[in-house]
Amino acid sequence: MSQLGNEAMGNGAMESSPHDPYRWLEDPDSPDTVAWVEDQNRRSEAFLSSIPARADIRARLTALWDYERCSPPEKYGDWYIFSRNDGLQPQAVLYKSRAVDGPGEVLLDPNTLSPDGTTALTATSVSEDGRWLAYALSSSGSDWMTWRVRDVATGVDLPDEVPWSKFSTASWAHDASGFYYAGYDPPADGNLFTSVNTGHKVFFHQIRGLEAQAALRASRGHGVGADPVVFAAAAHPDWLFAADVTDDGRWLVIRQSQGTNRESRIFLQDLTAGAAAAPGVPVVPFLDQFDASYEVVANDADVFYVLTDHDAPRGRLVAIRIGHTEPHAWTTIIAEVPGTDVLSTVIRVGDAWVAIWRTDAHERIVVHALDGVRLREVPLPVAGAIVAMTGRRDQPDVFFSFSSFTYPGTVFRHIVAAAETTVWHQPEVDFDPGAFETTQVFYPSKDGTRIPMFIVRKRGLVPDGSHRTYLYGYGGFDISLTPAFSPSIIAWMERGGVFAQANLRGGGEYGKAWHDAGRLKHKQNVFDDFIAAAEYLIASGYTSSARLAIGGGSNGGLLVGACLTQRPELFGAAVPAVGVLDMLRFHKFTIGWAWTSDYGNPDDPEDRAVLLKYSPLHNIRPGTHYPATLVITADHDDRVAPAHSHKFTAALQAAQAGSAPILARIDVKAGHGAGKPTAKIIAEKADVWAFLETVLELD
Repeated sequence: MSQLGNEAMGNGAMESSPHDPYRWLEDPDSPDTVAWVEDQNRRSEAFLSSIPARADIRARLTALWDYERCSPPEKYGDWYIFSRNDGLQPQAVLYKSRAVDGPGEVLLDPNTLSPDGTTALTATSVSEDGRWLAYALSSSGSDWMTWRVRDVATGVDLPDEVPWSKFSTASWAHDASGFYYAGYDPPADGNLFTSVNTGHKVFFHQIRGLEAQAALRASRGHGVGADPVVFAAAAHPDWLFAADVTDDGRWLVIRQSQGTNRESRIFLQDLTAGAAAAPGVPVVPFLDQFDASYEVVANDADVFYVLTDHDAPRGRLVAIRIGHTEPHAWTTIIAEVPGTDVLSTVIRVGDAWVAIWRTDAHERIVVHALDGVRLREVPLPVAGAIVAMTGRRDQPDVFFSFSSFTYPGTVFRHIVAAAETTVWHQPEVDFDPGAFETTQVFYPSKDGTRIPMFIVRKRGLVPDGSHRTYLYGYGGFDISLTPAFSPSIIAWMERGGVFAQANLRGGGEYGKAWHDAGRLKHKQNVFDDFIAAAEYLIASGYTSSARLAIGGGSNGGLLVGACLTQRPELFGAAVPAVGVLDMLRFHKFTIGWAWTSDYGNPDDPEDRAVLLKYSPLHNIRPGTHYPATLVITADHDDRVAPAHSHKFTAALQAAQAGSAPILARIDVKAGHGAGKPTAKIIAEKADVWAFLETVLELD
């Protein structure tokens, strides 16, 4: 145990065990943890502030980030609703406009809600008639959300306040009387940041007139506990719910998942009697075998169109009628195609299906007729990804945001019937896209599996082994890494760096089989894929071990931690961010239990044996020369508890036998990353690049 650790234990910190000597760091608010965090930040700041290039990097990142960016608009009633950040605003602002190309008016500016920009607008939903906006706010990066309601036309808020929502969107009843959302009971112990979250429920919040709502607030404590439960499963506290009202307003569709499993169930509630009566109407099973992934994308009366991987591991769209839910009774609308393409998203726009197909980790938009026949592919400027797409059944067009590594996010409008595509918003960013080039390569992993990787660098860069290279990955939870624009990557490459993004097993790049090949007892495949990517970059002359850094966040932080402990000699530096690093206790904090679908259950002896083999915290070996490491976390991350990073940092510092620095950068008033103000993002990226430029060997 480090000296600081001994001192803290002597001061009465949380009890530790011989196999977990830093367990006392699990309490984020204890005086000992607070003192440890302050000490770590002093150490890291002393190192980073001594780097001459730090200020220049931050200045360049600030210039690159200073560009207007917009979300695709969506129409409700008379209003088009979209978000826009003029460049360096802490948070994006929500706008409204009566014309698709007209000037926007501010509907909601979250930057006015806190002086430091740490109050974020995390979710929005507009009623069908465009009258009401339900919006959720979060503070300091927390997953906890509080819903409020605003009159779209006047910008005036109702007194409605709906707390204790988490992992939820909102969906309005078609009579605009209220909205459905999901949440939890308040933590029994009052600990918002570490208490285990179980018992998700679907609620209905009925909005009230100003006088009635004021009376409710006075009598019931600001509306807390006033909303009825529409659906819950007390016998299954690990079930998670998402509720959505169908376009015709008749059905409430409740999608149930279990942890982060792909598999799901669908329940229905008939809203014919009206939203106000909905809580008394039974919720009935529709697709309840929990044998595949199911997502309802549209319906015609009692026929539901469902995107599923049932008998189609890379996805298909099927039609299923109530009362005829056996698979042999389904009608395939868009079939799974031969090869490796994945059908990832389908929406109904007018009289067509607009689909996103993923091919070798980049994406295409294809328009299909209602019977599924492929009509055409929407032209895109380069190989890239669809960042967001909006479209409605009663509208003629679809809007989508498209980007690639050197193509900033641009919003396009596609009029489906006319097959016309135009630019709705294109940003101007202070860099030359032609100065860079992107290559996709395929390399063999340890077991021979073919793994794709994007390599982005200055055009004409000579592969002589001399270049600082940042290798990024994730590899988990069916999440796909696709080409995406980031000002930070441009800044890295402008200074001579190479950026590589590997598409590891465990993600969703090639569908269900690709995900399954990188989870549970197969999780080591993910680390082998990443290690093989590093070896490819070195063998191909892009870099050398001394000049190669690896990075990733959350599950990607686990990836980095596992690889640096398994092959410390292969890397010159590592940046694990908000990582899952203690694989024996991840399930004991907030929503960590939900990750057992990918990782296994540490309380199960067989799973525990697998986890122990790669758990980064438990595979740190004293006397080892570890690469320079910058551990990044936030003091109150309530998605991945900061204890993961704290314990890993302390153990790695104690074990380090070499001279490379082991530092922790611990943000304050921040969480897992969502809602982080622009200035905080720039400061963090500047510190990462400054750190890597300093520690990666130059000669």
